[in-house]
Amino acid sequence: MAQTLVPSLQCPKGIACNSRRMVSTKLWNSLLVPSHGRRSRKGGNAFKVLAVSADKSGVVSRLEDLLNLDTKPYTDKIIAEYIWIGGTGIDIRSKSRTIAKPVEHPSELPKWNYDGSSTGQAPGEDSEVILYPQAIFKDPFRGGNHILVICDCYTPAGEPIPTNKRYRAAQIFSQQKVIDQVPWYGIEQEYTLLQTNTKWPLGWPVGGYPGPQGPYYCAVGADKSFGRDISDAHYKACLYAGINISGTNGEVMPGQWEYQVGPSVGIEAGDHIWCSRYLLERITEQAGVVLTLDPKPIEGDWNGAGCHTNYSTKSMREDGGFEVIKKAILNLSLRHQDHISAYGEGNERRLTGKHETASIDTFSWGVANRGCSIRVGRDTEKKGKGYLEDRRPASNMDPYVVTSLLAETTLLWEPTLEAEALAAHRLQLQV
Repeated sequence: MAQTLVPSLQCPKGIACNSRRMVSTKLWNSLLVPSHGRRSRKGGNAFKVLAVSADKSGVVSRLEDLLNLDTKPYTDKIIAEYIWIGGTGIDIRSKSRTIAKPVEHPSELPKWNYDGSSTGQAPGEDSEVILYPQAIFKDPFRGGNHILVICDCYTPAGEPIPTNKRYRAAQIFSQQKVIDQVPWYGIEQEYTLLQTNTKWPLGWPVGGYPGPQGPYYCAVGADKSFGRDISDAHYKACLYAGINISGTNGEVMPGQWEYQVGPSVGIEAGDHIWCSRYLLERITEQAGVVLTLDPKPIEGDWNGAGCHTNYSTKSMREDGGFEVIKKAILNLSLRHQDHISAYGEGNERRLTGKHETASIDTFSWGVANRGCSIRVGRDTEKKGKGYLEDRRPASNMDPYVVTSLLAETTLLWEPTLEAEALAAHRLQLQV
């Protein structure tokens, strides 16, 4: 059986890839192309998994067969992968358990627990943290009726632990004023792919730099696009899982990509982004590539990585909505520092006023201006209704925090008339 390195065709000339991570060309292709062989599309995996490395191709083949085994004809039991956010607030953890039969709603699943002292979320002498199932997605790695379960974390007494940002977001989204406005979110998740051994961007010469930015954005070609197989595999995995992914593209810095999730309503936006990040971590793990959500992975004349968040309410989407958008912009300007402090770690390295960003210290807005804190599209201005784009969130932001804070600031928080008038004058807004 022919062998190839992982990731295939992604190791630039002069870079030594990890020769111990060997899989067959057939297996690498199977990550991207559904199998139409002896398993039916209905019963088997729609998204194939990669076997770990082995010295003998026969061992790899048998392991692949087991990994992709369809259990549905033999048992009603399913595997549920419980997923939660770890102690750093950005790391993703998961573990598996058997469920007696397929389920349709998180309330049908049991709570579970884990050792919080090993994730930085509890002391050793009282280490139990309880997982509450909150959202279910189909598992593209195991296929069949197997599921992925997004959970949030609580103490045994039922109190949310400090890193549980979903709990507070759910409180905001359950407010009747917020419910009535049906907040929509479209989130643009940027990320960077790194070579495993060097932690240098995929496609870059080790210790060196590619040509200047310009040819790489939405580009095609082996000398301009690095990691497309990973992006495409992730796209299909998200669709299979039921994530509301709406698109993807190569970004300005080589080795950097973006995908978009939405429109999603309320708390659903955070659930979908976290599950999509889990899938991306798993796919890059299989491909032997490192994923980073660092907002400025490479210093210098290179774009950072953000998580631009498009936002609208029912009133913004209706006739006369542009006036509602301008009122929202006023509120956002008055709570600029509150938002900045919640929009991701290391964001000060990205929000410099360069590379399509606004300065972290100054709030600004504009129509079609990607150098502002808040951008309003030409189409929104023309129609007099639509949405705004908050360009400040970093790529490592917590979507529960960002989405709920936007709703809180624009729908629940009211500034004083004096503060509103001063802000309107400063921003040259007539509301």
